[in-house]
Amino acid sequence: MKAVWIVDDDQSIRWVLEKSLTRQAIPFKSFSNPDDVLDMLEKEKPQLIISDIRMPKGSGITLLQQIKQDYPKIPVIVMTAYSDMDSAVAAFQGGAFEYITKPFDIADLMELIQRAISESMSAEQIKTQFAPQVAAKNSAVPELIGQAPAMQEVFRAIGRLSQSSATVLITGESGTGKELVARALHRHSARVSGPFVEMNLAATPKELIEAELFGYERGAFANATARRRGNFELADGGTLFLDEIADMPLESQSSLLRLLEDGKFYRIGGQELLSANVRIVASSNQNLEMLVSKGSFRQDLFHRLNVIRLTLPALRERVEDIHLLAQHFLLASARQIGVKTKFLLPETVELLGQMAFPGNVRQLQSICHWLTVMVSSVQIAPKDLPRNIQQFVNTAVDEDAISTTLAPESNLGSLVNVGLSLGHSNNSSWEATLAIIAKKMLEDGKAEVYQHLLGSFEKSVISAALEITRGRKVEAAERLGIGRNTITRKLQELGID
Repeated sequence: MKAVWIVDDDQSIRWVLEKSLTRQAIPFKSFSNPDDVLDMLEKEKPQLIISDIRMPKGSGITLLQQIKQDYPKIPVIVMTAYSDMDSAVAAFQGGAFEYITKPFDIADLMELIQRAISESMSAEQIKTQFAPQVAAKNSAVPELIGQAPAMQEVFRAIGRLSQSSATVLITGESGTGKELVARALHRHSARVSGPFVEMNLAATPKELIEAELFGYERGAFANATARRRGNFELADGGTLFLDEIADMPLESQSSLLRLLEDGKFYRIGGQELLSANVRIVASSNQNLEMLVSKGSFRQDLFHRLNVIRLTLPALRERVEDIHLLAQHFLLASARQIGVKTKFLLPETVELLGQMAFPGNVRQLQSICHWLTVMVSSVQIAPKDLPRNIQQFVNTAVDEDAISTTLAPESNLGSLVNVGLSLGHSNNSSWEATLAIIAKKMLEDGKAEVYQHLLGSFEKSVISAALEITRGRKVEAAERLGIGRNTITRKLQELGID
């Protein structure tokens, strides 16, 4: 069996890998710099190469390129302690078998090594198509930032998709960066020289969606004083990003489906059949499967769009990225305004890590811009944070405080409000607060706990919907996804005025 080669300037990393390979009876050789590897490759070939990216005497990405150019059948696992999207894309476009971040789980890495050794990789699978425009740039600011595992998965997906024109559906809450991911998919693809055209369906009047999408001929309607090319035609050879696809009306969904099937279309009022070679990337912050089940989104269009799905994590699910993102935004704001860059004190970082961030990364960006403008000191302390964000800070749930509110006449709305005012831990939510309430009621021997909490839940949710719709029952029922008769009955049963 050929040896596995380890390339890392960190002696401790080499030692750990050497011990693990020895236990698996896998022969190995260790190198501290890429040049020694290239010299040895002229004499013998390894079974697998595991290489760090950043080393004082060379780059692991450069080594990867050279190996894939001269020895394309040798699998290479790339590892780094300084992960960013550009390096992930560069690694996959360079033909890396896998890209892992330090610190890693040694058991998982050994499993990966065994798989890399056993798999037969064809020359076509590992052929390098490293594009100059996506090479790792140490000085460049990446368009996406994150070292959380969920973001690393997104980076890996972008890397794998860099050589594909498959349709991609990006889902996630508002403010998580769906547009940035769409632009990254375009930038790191073979279509990078083509146009990137964005169409925000939520901001486009429903009656104009098809005109914006397909274009129109002069005289097609009253205000059509000249021919206009639509977004699909403008994106020929590139990418069309359909932002907030869930807001597209059903009649326009049918037209889009036909367009996606063969890429052919007519401008409104036109007789000439046109075609365009366009990659579609769509996004939504709504649950499309639920919309399909309700009949407000076409199932066939959903399956046409849902070829590859990327789900972006909420900021509260990637707490370890908050400091990195905040410092990036503080630097950008300082450059924009022309002031000194501010820095977060450790206790400020800790406090931000306890925030729920309902507005996600966009909310954090706004906070950092506010801090740059409004705070005079360079070092930002917790007291410098805007007062209004304190309502989003998550602190541990105080069970004793909740238990003192459990009067027989209490309703779920007031109880949950108490829980939310106290906050919740990073691993908790309103469900956790509800569980504590139920536990306390059961321990206190209260009767009909299920019916009490169920009725309180229904009353709180329906009251909230009526408040949002300003008392319009039909609209409230539609927003809640229940029938008109149901909400009328519940109003009577629950005594809601």
